[in-house]
Formats: sequence, C-alpha cells, structure tokens
Amino acid sequence: MGKLLTLGVVLLLSLSTLSALESEMQTMRNDSVRAAIDNFAKLEEKEVSEVNRVKKMFRKGKASGQLKLMYSEAAQVGEAYASAIGGIIKYELAEYRGFNAGAAVYASHDIPLLSGEGERRSTEISSGTGKHADMSEAFLNYKYEKLNFRAGRQVIDTPLADSDNIRMIQNSFEAYIATYDIEGFELMAGNLQRWHGTDAGLELGWVETGSKGTNFAGLTYADGYELDIWYYNITDFAQVAYFDLGIEYKIDETFLFHAMLQYLKEGELSNSSISTSIYGLLVELVAYDIGFNVALNKSEKRAGKESFSGFGGGALFTNMDTMIIDAITLDREALSYVVGLVYTYKDFEFLYAYGDFMGESNSMGEKEHIVEQNLGFGYNFNEEFVAGLLYGAQENKLDSTQNWDRIQASLNYNF
Repeated sequence: MGKLLTLGVVLLLSLSTLSALESEMQTMRNDSVRAAIDNFAKLEEKEVSEVNRVKKMFRKGKASGQLKLMYSEAAQVGEAYASAIGGIIKYELAEYRGFNAGAAVYASHDIPLLSGEGERRSTEISSGTGKHADMSEAFLNYKYEKLNFRAGRQVIDTPLADSDNIRMIQNSFEAYIATYDIEGFELMAGNLQRWHGTDAGLELGWVETGSKGTNFAGLTYADGYELDIWYYNITDFAQVAYFDLGIEYKIDETFLFHAMLQYLKEGELSNSSISTSIYGLLVELVAYDIGFNVALNKSEKRAGKESFSGFGGGALFTNMDTMIIDAITLDREALSYVVGLVYTYKDFEFLYAYGDFMGESNSMGEKEHIVEQNLGFGYNFNEEFVAGLLYGAQENKLDSTQNWDRIQASLNYNF
C-alpha cells in the first residue's frame, strides 16, 4: 500500500483501537475481534462524588475527555486515505440526593495535509463531509440504592445496541433506561428512540431505531459463570431474542479456560425481511500470557430473509473488524468461523485473527465465500496514553475484484 511515509508520521502520534488481555490471566473477555477493538478505545467513566447542597453539584462536578488521532488507508482497485483529529469533552455534575446530569460533545475533523482529495479521500473513519461535531451525550440520572434510571443521550452496551467505538465517533442513543442490581444479576429495561454515530451514518444525524423506537429488556450475570438473556422489539421491523451462556475456569496459575454458547432468533415485523436463527460457539484457552480462541456462528436459511446484528457492532462471536455474517445471510444458509491469537507482554499487545465466511447457494444458485484477516499491535505508554496499529485484509474467494485491505493507526489520550 502507498502513503507509507504519511503513515509513519501518523504512527508517531497514533492510537490502537485494538484490545487484548487486560492482565496476565485474563481472556479477551470481549467475545469477538470487533468487541475487542471497541473496548480498548473507551473513555473511562469517572466516579462522581456525592454532595449535600445543590450548588456543590457544579463545584464538585467531574470533567473528562479523550483526544483521538487516527489514520486510515484502504485499497481495492484505487486507493483512499485520510487522517482525522477529534475526541470527546465530557462534564458530569456531582450527585445530590440521587440526582445528577452530564453532557459530552463528540467531534472529528479531517487533517487536509494527511488526507486524499476527491475519490482518494477515505470516509470510513469519520464523516463524508470530513468534519463533525455533536452533543452526543446529554442525560439526567437518578440513583436509589440498587436502582438506576437514566434519560437522554447516553452510551450503552447491550448485545444489539452498543457503542462500537472502532472509528472516530462512537455510537450513542437517545434513550430511557432503568437498571437494577441484585446479588450478581443485573436487570435492564428501556426504550431506545434514536441513535447516532459512525455506524448510523453521521451525515444522517440522529436516526430512529424503529417507527416508535426499540423496547428492550435484559438479564445478565457474570461471576465465574456468564449469562445473558435479552429481548428487543424494534417497532415495525423485528422482534429479537438473544441468549448466551458461558463459563470461565482457572485451571491453575498459568492456565485459564473460557467457553460460551449463544443463540439469536429474529422474526420480521411489517415485511422487513429480517428473520433468522443464528447459533454460536466460542472456546478459549489462555496459557502463559497467550490466548488462543476458536469461534463459530451458523445462520439458518429462510427464503428471502436475512439477519440483523443490531445498532452497532453486534454480539456474534465471529464479528471481525469489517466482516460480519449479516453480509451473506440473505436467502441462504451461512457459516462463519474465526481463529484468533492474543499475546501480551508488559505494555505491549498483539492480536491476530483469521475469519472464514461461507454462504451456501441462494434461490438464484449464488454462493458467497469471504476471508478476512486482522492483525493488530498496541502499546500502553501509561494509563492515559495508548498507541497502536490495526491491519485488515479481505479476500473474496469467488470474485477477486472485491479484494481489498486497510490499515488503521490511531492514538488515544484520556484526561
């Protein structure tokens, strides 16, 4: 790929949106390559203090933020590249009698000297216009013992609605959400009205999540065993049930075993064509700072129907940086598997994943077979400053004109 000199300059100021082990004896714990990338770039939430007078809510409020610099280059027949600078500025009031509020502005702007022009400017890391700014979070929060209620623009992470923070602007949602914690279990229920971010198309602004929003409820548990049970009603689009069950077992001081099963069932509403059942399996072993995992997803064939991974990166175990099984499920049975390797040494992190996505013949006799590989490097300078590199290559086994590769270098500084 060209522009290596430009890439080298940006790498001196770069961040990875790549994740690996968080400690010596911990698995990726993100259950897919895409989730691993998302998790690493998150802005850490700061705990707000509790005050006894209203005016102290402002005096004791917390300011935080993230500065992000990113370079991306993709090649197919031609070549497109771009660099962008941006980030998040957030302020959250201290808590008074259970109440507090917060707001955050997300912004991104292309760097002209490090970006192509016309068709050679990549639009995938930021917006089509090359610049974007929006108040992506603005919420009111109330907490009482184990109950929490939040209304307004906010970041959430559930199986079918998540932040997917793998480019410049992550997803956020206009929503009303209640959570309740009890003895290791968390109950969550709410309504998502609209969403916004790179996945939603920044040029479109805030996009509806169904004709009357999305109503959802979920139950989660994580303490050695893992359990997720979720239901979504995306009005006039689809009804979705999601389930996963897993176990994490520490064999001794150097070995850890992790395994999960998942099931996604979708039924169409208002002739949306969304209807399928997807099964998944993940097996992972960590030994001496090296994690090895195998993941599998299989989608049933339903004539003229396809799958929908939700508002964001999705929960399926085989989701890659770019490729997900949704791309090949229309009117066919589909199978995908991913083999991954993760290694961490002190502040250095490495990830490699190989994914194979195969679609059987549809009603027209057409098949699909796509392979994607992801290679990532990350370096933690300190708790605030992280740099790295992510490379992806996609090969269409049935149509070589669709082959492409991309490289992404980025830098995050949290404050």
